[in-house]
Amino acid sequence: MKISTKGRYGLTIMIELAKNYGNRPTPLKAIAQTHDLSEHYLEQIVSQLRNAGLVKSIRGAYGGYVLAKEPSKVTAGDVIRVLEGPITPVEGIENEKLPQQRELWLRIRDAVKNVLDGTTLLDLANYSEDREAMEGYMFYI
Repeated sequence: MKISTKGRYGLTIMIELAKNYGNRPTPLKAIAQTHDLSEHYLEQIVSQLRNAGLVKSIRGAYGGYVLAKEPSKVTAGDVIRVLEGPITPVEGIENEKLPQQRELWLRIRDAVKNVLDGTTLLDLANYSEDREAMEGYMFYI
């Protein structure tokens, strides 16, 4: 399974919203500038996330976007399914004639699902914050 830029940028949006959860709304312009992404493209993506009930839009001078649920309640799998569709390494796994190949494709699918569904936005936000905190330190072995 190949995750497109839509899925990757969608996760970027969601991680930024998770990092700001509980604070004021985050404008897409700020996310676009921080990550050097097209604001117009992010608007298209966030529209799908809003329609799926993962984000809420807040209007006004201090408007922007917020997560619709706590970061610990939204998984990377939730986001990827909204933006990319079903998680499957090959089309038509059920119709695979060779049982050995079907088993392999099912195992790959299940492994990817387990990682995506076992990783919350809180995990991803904390990971990126931990990494940022570590910048500037040099480790010697």
